[in-house]
Amino acid sequence: MRTGVTSLREGHSRDRSELLATEEPLEIRAGGPGQEPVRVAVTMRTPGHDFELAAGFLVTEGVVEAADIATVAYCEDPGVQHFNVVTVRTRTPFQIGSAERNFFTTSSCGICGKAALEAIEVRCDRFPAGGHIDAATIVGLPDMLRARQKIFESTGGLHAAGLFDGNGRLIAVREDVGRHNAVDKIAGLVALGTALPPDPILLVSGRLSFELVQKAAVARIPVICAVSAPSSLAATAAEALGMTAIGFLRDETFNVYTHPERIRFANAA
Repeated sequence: MRTGVTSLREGHSRDRSELLATEEPLEIRAGGPGQEPVRVAVTMRTPGHDFELAAGFLVTEGVVEAADIATVAYCEDPGVQHFNVVTVRTRTPFQIGSAERNFFTTSSCGICGKAALEAIEVRCDRFPAGGHIDAATIVGLPDMLRARQKIFESTGGLHAAGLFDGNGRLIAVREDVGRHNAVDKIAGLVALGTALPPDPILLVSGRLSFELVQKAAVARIPVICAVSAPSSLAATAAEALGMTAIGFLRDETFNVYTHPERIRFANAA
């Protein structure tokens, strides 16, 4: 949306218009064959790729399996804002018990504001060793991601997640007011049938949290990079899951916090 602002530049004020990133609620519902869908979560998000967001959220939070997703559609109930409600239909009966946490996520951090104040834990298989990605490939990722952040260029108010292959080829970019939503959109893209590229890499804007590591693990992406620092729990989770966690990726520099054996450095023996 466009709004009027008063800006201060070099000691002088002036009135002008500015674009703001859109933030609206999305209600995510789930139901099996013949079942009345139930509300699983409400998240504040930037509209766009809503089906991927809903599918990715349910999969990365361990509520449904990707293979069990039958259909994803906007709500058709009369009297509701159709494009702010998405229903995921599963092939098998949906167990309401899996939704009992009554998620309410915010755009800034998926774990904050959940009705049940409990740590999120989704069980993932540990990644096997393997794959070698050139350090020079890693340092080139932020520029490619930034070049594709169309809404960020207009508003300056969005996070992004980018999926790359091991040669640095950009597969997909998703933007959102929430970092975790952007990652869920990538995870949903995969859950809904897009094949992962060889040696997949996920790059996220901002810091690297435990939740983002968890979501990348569920999506089966073994290398996750961030332009800022990882949290201690993110590094601990990445180490335990066999993932390579990279932080402070900017200005052609980065730190590898876990499993550096996947990165091939020019000065390596």
